[in-house]
Amino acid sequence: MLKILVIDDNQPICQALQTLFSLQGYQVCCATSPALAWQELAGNNIDLVLQDMNFSAGQMDGDQGKALFYQLRQQYPDLPIVLMTAWTQLDMVVELVKAGATDYIAKPWDDQRLLLTVSNALKLKQLAVQQQRLEREREAAFAGKNLCNMVFASSKMQQLLQMTLQLAPSLAAVLITGPNGAGKEGIANVLHANSPRKNKPFIKVNMGALPADLMEAELFGAEAGAYSGASKTRIGRFEAADGGSIFLDEIGNLSLAGQAKLLRVLQTGEFERLGSSTTRHTDVRVISATNSDLTAAINRGEFRQDLYYRVNVVQLQLPALNERPDDIPVLARYFLAGKKMLSSAAEQKLLAYQWPGNVRELQNVCQRSLLLSNSTEIQAGELGLPELSVPAKRSLDDIDRPQLEQALLQAGGVVSRAAKQLGISRQALYRRMEFYGIATP
Repeated sequence: MLKILVIDDNQPICQALQTLFSLQGYQVCCATSPALAWQELAGNNIDLVLQDMNFSAGQMDGDQGKALFYQLRQQYPDLPIVLMTAWTQLDMVVELVKAGATDYIAKPWDDQRLLLTVSNALKLKQLAVQQQRLEREREAAFAGKNLCNMVFASSKMQQLLQMTLQLAPSLAAVLITGPNGAGKEGIANVLHANSPRKNKPFIKVNMGALPADLMEAELFGAEAGAYSGASKTRIGRFEAADGGSIFLDEIGNLSLAGQAKLLRVLQTGEFERLGSSTTRHTDVRVISATNSDLTAAINRGEFRQDLYYRVNVVQLQLPALNERPDDIPVLARYFLAGKKMLSSAAEQKLLAYQWPGNVRELQNVCQRSLLLSNSTEIQAGELGLPELSVPAKRSLDDIDRPQLEQALLQAGGVVSRAAKQLGISRQALYRRMEFYGIATP
């Protein structure tokens, strides 16, 4: 049973609040002075404090409550505190809310608003506790692993990284698929950094940026004089990666001639430098990435099927950013690097945007906002994102409002049951309810 501590020097008010909350299933402790409040806190596991601002006859400035609030916040930083008084200045209320007070209720209070405020505060605390537990579990799951500064909060990315780490010790060729800017290179980094080859070379090749006529020389090297401008021997990427790993980004852009040569080195480890007849050998682990549909390219005759099976022993599919909205706020805070904060409206705007450019676009938006914002808190209008109409707002994780309402209806309003039915956490469900403006049951 959740416990509420009411701190108020007026005994009838304490009794009234005790009756109100007890009828809702809460356990209520009362303290008529700060000294008694500290005793209750020491002897009970309190979940929320409802605190008056004045504790002596004739006091109306709120200074006593302000002092108590800061003492409580220092001693119990995660404890929800709701302020309640008829005699305090608005500027003091604003100060304390900014300092971490959950909310402010004026006397005489409205029962329903007070109950809703307390209920929401307790739910937020439970969500915070759950999030801390999940973070501890995640830290345990990834303990001792090198995540290469990957930032994430979504279950989709956690599952993908767990599979990535499972594959890392093997020599199997891995194909990473996903849209441009989603972070495919980051997954490749994790694969190599957690492999037995982590101390060996990791060579990265952007196949889309290499001219077709220089592809062979780049990948396999060239002898001096092999082509115009080749004044000295050139070591190719596969030779440079010997003993380590090679990352072939945008492999779908490789020409058919280049595909044939790549197939040979994947099958035998053998290759020749351009302009040389000497066969060389390399031992590399191949990691490839593409944003193209390679099976469609095979059907069009643009990609070799035998090469596809060589590079795609195991496939890791990286979801687009708009398919993992829980990652958006944590990535944004990472890109802002503590230099500025996001306002609530700005964060909601980030969540509502489609992100066609994925993580790379989000990074760009955050960097631009740091330059354009005139305060320590970035406002929605400073993000430079287009205004979205209500119909244009995306459905978080492809769960739309009717699905959300249907799940809550079938679960009888029990949030945990509805979240389990939808396959998301309770915290994620509350975020989606807020997004669609659905009241808490």
